[in-house]
Amino acid sequence: MILDDIYTELIAEHSRSPEHRHHIDNPTFTERGHNPSCGDEITLELKVADGKIADASFTGVGCAISQASTDMMIELLKGKSVEETQRLANLFLSMIKGDVTDEAELEDLEDAAALKNIANMPARVKCATLAWHTLNSAINGRKG
Repeated sequence: MILDDIYTELIAEHSRSPEHRHHIDNPTFTERGHNPSCGDEITLELKVADGKIADASFTGVGCAISQASTDMMIELLKGKSVEETQRLANLFLSMIKGDVTDEAELEDLEDAAALKNIANMPARVKCATLAWHTLNSAINGRKG
């Protein structure tokens, strides 16, 4: 299987996965993200306990890339500390900008590292980064 096929299958798998698409009871915070240029929108719900992301979910609509990126992000951040979550979000955004290209460093992103070539598709960058910007807004706006 060539690399493009693996990328395409990973996007398809994550964009169709229902595992993280639901509401959670009593989220610590809820943050809505919207991409007006294409209509993608998500609502991210996070439950923080003892400084860690105890649970996370999303609802919303959008293209396969935005939905897959959101699913990958949630899978990656569950159980991580808020500080580690911020580091991973910043790493992902730096990867998409092309600022971080070191494969060893990008391994921390797990499946989300497969989106690194989105940087070469300017029209899709906002799709891939919607969830990550929404996460940063939620965490940075969090009280306490």
